[in-house]
Amino acid sequence: MAWWRDPWKRTGLLGIAIVACLALAACGTASGQTGTAAGVATTTPATSSSATATSGGMAGPGSGQAAQGLGQAGNGPAQAVPGAAATRPKPRALALPATARPGDHGKGVAALQRQLATLGYEVRKVDGQYGSATQHAVVAFQKVNHLSRDGIAGPKTMKALAHPRRPRPRLGGSGLHVEADLTLQVIYIVSSGRIQQILDASSASGRTYLSHGSVRRAHTPEGSFRIGRKVNGWHRSYLGLMYRPAYLDGPYAIHGVPNVPPYPASHGCIRVTTASMDAIYSKLVPGTRVLVYRT
Repeated sequence: MAWWRDPWKRTGLLGIAIVACLALAACGTASGQTGTAAGVATTTPATSSSATATSGGMAGPGSGQAAQGLGQAGNGPAQAVPGAAATRPKPRALALPATARPGDHGKGVAALQRQLATLGYEVRKVDGQYGSATQHAVVAFQKVNHLSRDGIAGPKTMKALAHPRRPRPRLGGSGLHVEADLTLQVIYIVSSGRIQQILDASSASGRTYLSHGSVRRAHTPEGSFRIGRKVNGWHRSYLGLMYRPAYLDGPYAIHGVPNVPPYPASHGCIRVTTASMDAIYSKLVPGTRVLVYRT
């Protein structure tokens, strides 16, 4: 009998077919689950790798931007880095007038005073007023720079202010001392080996004069001295009035007078203005070294 005509054989074959289908379904499910698990496993590293790549990507552009910023700051071509230009200010040009003279006032005079003070010349106040103090500072500058000593800041003086001669002290050391250059007719206040202040001065004229019935020649001695006796006020000597004199060895002194000409005019002392003497009097303590020389 053929198997399809036998009911028992058909039932058995049908059961085998059902079992086979169930088995195939189970395998498919297991395969799908395995694939899913594999997909999860694959996806997780990929996601982690993507996160790492993203993190690296964030760092990368940041580093690139920093490098680009350094390149821009260093080379300064295409795009300026905000605030980079402000870190290197351009040097300011001197806003000096063409000419300035006693009696003038304004911003040009203030610029002149500021430049003189920067170079160490005695300017007590930058007020834009070309008064006596500014005139003496200009005269001292002209002396040091071998210019005409007229106290007027003309074209030659203004040009020299842009490229000034900078004198150097003869003595070093850590303390304060004074140097008087009789050739230039100036006084240097020196501290820690550097000239801190330059004062207009006037020393002996070299002329003859009568003193106690004898003819003498005005002379300022050269050499190394020490400040000795001081008088805090006006002092009358046999040759005239001296303001706050600080004596060197012997009868010679650094002292103030109401008027200091731009040339040698004293009997032997070193004269400065009364205002200058007020400025340096406290610095000239007894024992302070004073070097007097010619250049």
